[in-house]
Amino acid sequence: MPTRITVKGQVTLPKRIREVLRLSPGDYLEFDVTTRGEILVRKAQELPPRSAGSRARRVHPRVAAQMRRRAAELLALLRGLD
Repeated sequence: MPTRITVKGQVTLPKRIREVLRLSPGDYLEFDVTTRGEILVRKAQELPPRSAGSRARRVHPRVAAQMRRRAAELLALLRGLD
């Protein structure tokens, strides 16, 4: 099952591999390299440990703008109820 590596170093896992490993979007994978240079891929059983300095997930600028707009609309509605 040949596949191509993108400029960013990303690879699409073939559907058959995803099915065998029962992978879903958001799942974590573990990679190991053998002494013969083979790569082993397995579904991670647990989440990787988070570092103490890790930040909260970033919000896309468009989503942040929508949340600000909705908050402003809600405040305007609440102020109108005085």
